Amino acid sequence: MKNLNAKRFALVLFIVFAVCFLIVAFGKGVTVSDVRSALSVAYQTIPIVLAVCAFFVSYAWRWRIFSGWLVPFPNLNGTWQGAIQTTWRDPNTCAVPAPIPVMLSVKQSFTRLSCVMRTAEMTSHSFLADFWLDGDEQVRKLGYSYRSSPLPTVRERSQPHEGTAVFEIVGDPATKLKGVYWSDRKTTGEITLDFIDRKQRDEYMESLGEHPMSKGPGGN
Repeated sequence: MKNLNAKRFALVLFIVFAVCFLIVAFGKGVTVSDVRSALSVAYQTIPIVLAVCAFFVSYAWRWRIFSGWLVPFPNLNGTWQGAIQTTWRDPNTCAVPAPIPVMLSVKQSFTRLSCVMRTAEMTSHSFLADFWLDGDEQVRKLGYSYRSSPLPTVRERSQPHEGTAVFEIVGDPATKLKGVYWSDRKTTGEITLDFIDRKQRDEYMESLGEHPMSKGPGGN
């Protein structure tokens, strides 16, 4: 929530309270003429405001009507597919592997964000994830640090590691993620992803294809 405009959000919250206050006063037939009557109506208004806030945080923040002016971050929930192009070179042939098919699953709420990336040979889970948003500087980025766990059958050439990925968010609503990654194995590369749908998949989609190194020596 660090990207929220606090003043704008506070103003909207005040307006919601004021509207609910008037509705409660009118519905109860109460004439607000002194502090006591005002506090009485306010006391009955608070649960309604809390319910509205809970609904917004749970569901309504995704609605396009709030995008940009109230909710600054995009809704990236769902599955993304694309490819990783590593800069790693096979020490035996000096060749760079072909693009690696990849799938990214994003789980996002109003207050939390997590990313799981899968290839045919590994799964990586984010442990830090956030947005970098600055309208004046035209910055719309998603970044996260991750721990990657390759399959046991490939760990001879591909060890568990940690790294960071940073993506430019393309489109409004977002339809593409274009970024780079680097890891503590001293590997780097580019990642391009296209949005598929809002479903969060728990397994790598075999239709994306196998890892290009699965039939040969080396690793990335």
